[in-house]
Amino acid sequence: MFNKNIKLVITVLIVAYAIYQFTEGYIGNGIMYILLSTIFIFLYFKNEIILLAFLRLRKQDFAGAKRWLDKIKNPKGSLVRKQQGYLNYLNGIMVSQTNMNEAEKYFKNAINLGLSMDHDLAMAKLNLAGIAFSKKRKQEAQKLLTEAEKLDKRNMIADQIKMMKQQMKKASIPRQHYGQPTSSRQNRRSRR
Repeated sequence: MFNKNIKLVITVLIVAYAIYQFTEGYIGNGIMYILLSTIFIFLYFKNEIILLAFLRLRKQDFAGAKRWLDKIKNPKGSLVRKQQGYLNYLNGIMVSQTNMNEAEKYFKNAINLGLSMDHDLAMAKLNLAGIAFSKKRKQEAQKLLTEAEKLDKRNMIADQIKMMKQQMKKASIPRQHYGQPTSSRQNRRSRR
């Protein structure tokens, strides 16, 4: 994996060679080199390791995705800001199964760094709402859930949002006790 600045240098060198090919009369070669440089521009904004990790996650291979993400040793040097957000987002998804405190940290970092897709941002906020709800921070969970619902314009996670709302309603309903409370039984015994 290349540093993000090396990708830009390679792009500039390829474009310069393409211009040289145009001046020499090799138009086809110049066009081919211009197209080749667009690959490095694409990989500057969409990191190849993160793309491979997303493919592994799509196949539900969490261990494989984790192996790919572990190859990114220096995120600040290798990734642009939004890709750092996606790195945290993916780490949060994988860690959420085992360590909710660490997952919360990753999701908050992902939101702070930014995610380019609204549904990814909505999913991160939904996960944070679930973590906040499990930690008995209901107001924060409700706020995050509302934000996630606003961001989910295409209803991609509408079912998960609906399930979360139902769980929050069930938890807010007070438990009913059937029969007489023990304190009134004790009061009767003391009257006799």
